[in-house]
Amino acid sequence: MTQPTPPPIDAATVAEAAALLTEARARLAELFVGQEALVTGVLTAVVAGGHVLVESLPGLGKTLLVKAVGRILGLDANRIQFTPDLMPSDITGSHVFDLGERKFVFHPGPVFTQFLLADELNRSPAKTHAALLEVMAERQVTADGRRYPLRPPFIVLATQNPIENEGTYALPEAQLDRFLFKLPMGYPSQAEEERILTLHLHGASPEGSLETLAPLTNAEGVLRLQHTAARLTVDPSIIAYITALVRRTRGFPGLHVGASPRAGLAMLAAGRALALLRGRGFVVPDDIADVALAALRHRVILSPEAEVEGRTADAIVGEILRAVEVPRGARVAGA
Repeated sequence: MTQPTPPPIDAATVAEAAALLTEARARLAELFVGQEALVTGVLTAVVAGGHVLVESLPGLGKTLLVKAVGRILGLDANRIQFTPDLMPSDITGSHVFDLGERKFVFHPGPVFTQFLLADELNRSPAKTHAALLEVMAERQVTADGRRYPLRPPFIVLATQNPIENEGTYALPEAQLDRFLFKLPMGYPSQAEEERILTLHLHGASPEGSLETLAPLTNAEGVLRLQHTAARLTVDPSIIAYITALVRRTRGFPGLHVGASPRAGLAMLAAGRALALLRGRGFVVPDDIADVALAALRHRVILSPEAEVEGRTADAIVGEILRAVEVPRGARVAGA
């Protein structure tokens, strides 16, 4: 049975959503100096309903980012510090015998939130990764044969140290594929670092500003943003462009494994979300090109020869972006 096509999104709804997201970005920019791309990427992922993997070193403000985004969007936020001895039940929760009730009662773990920081995810072994994989993929926890759904929206922002750091485990490909984006978080420039120090010198610490940060919306509002983004117009030429990018990764020189169809779904959802952030009711090729690197870099595997040559996934994905023809003159409904 053919599903009915939803009506095109109206301009007023798009403008209202874009204004809210622009204000959110502006407030976050006051807290985070020199991390505009990261903030935009995280907001795009939230609107697209996807998880984010951030690769960075300690001390760059990841915990503050999750708290600030959660506070601005009116979402509950939790943090889990992953360690080699962390057990699956430590993050999902477990059944504990209640003497008063004389029965086992489920005690929810820290994943029962709406915006979760999984800090240094690659410091835990595979069994803990497997527990988080179900939570990320199905938005639920299974304990002793019972399922416990999480409250929507549920977004994971996970961080990992560079894999060459001591005491880290490589994340399995199945879990990497569950992240909508993989984003780098680098050191600030000299001018930005001086500005950070100056702000602290005058008592304007980010932690203090966080306490006065007023929410712009709530969980229901975030769900409306996600619903609005999912209704944005996508021209068939955009679908063809996404498909061409994904298929070009398969067998491309330097890649041992290309991207799966889930990569195309990720670019479609992220492209719509980014278009909404930019105040448009339709997706253009630039939206897809701007999310392609973040959506693909963790979904491809380099060939041994490419690794020996010192090539990177970012560089090869960049070659693919330049090799695939960008659609021109697409007819866009409502444009």
